[in-house]
Amino acid sequence: MGGFAAVVLAGGAARRMGGADKPTIQVAGQPMLTRVLAAVHDADPRVVVGRVPPDLPVQVASTTENPPGGGPVAATAAGLALVPEGVSFTALLAADLPLLTGEAIDVLRLTVETAPMMQGAVYRDAEGRRQTLCGVWRTSALRKALAEFEEERGNLHGASMHALLDHLRFIEVSWRRPGPPPWFDCDTDDDLRTAEEWAR
Repeated sequence: MGGFAAVVLAGGAARRMGGADKPTIQVAGQPMLTRVLAAVHDADPRVVVGRVPPDLPVQVASTTENPPGGGPVAATAAGLALVPEGVSFTALLAADLPLLTGEAIDVLRLTVETAPMMQGAVYRDAEGRRQTLCGVWRTSALRKALAEFEEERGNLHGASMHALLDHLRFIEVSWRRPGPPPWFDCDTDDDLRTAEEWAR
């Protein structure tokens, strides 16, 4: 086994931003989706779950959850279906993380690789909140957890990431390096302004 994939969740209604197409909003001159994909430039495949802009500068695989609007767990399952068997690790990321870097992904990946009893690693913010869509997972463990969770619930529509993570053993990682937090997501216009200041 080997290899590294990335699944980027680019759906969601962005209600707090007036229904904007969040992944295409620019921060420091680049769409947020493009910035996230750049942080996982070495992933193969890079899967986007949601709408892919026609001018996206990199090649990705794309899909949507069925039915649409199923939420992050259903979207995770849809994206993971395009990751080939045998890929050891998968980054699971939101598309609105404009400050994410390759270094931040490397930290998560190394954390999982060097902890054989753990199935994944996610960032934890300064207030102790788990950043469920900024993590790296053992692909086989994530598949198994999704299958168990779906069997338990009957379907994945509307399920929360926190409930899925109850089926997984993982490490919560604090970002202790200088610079902006890589897990910072943009849910409001104020968040966008903050990200723009940090990115510049």
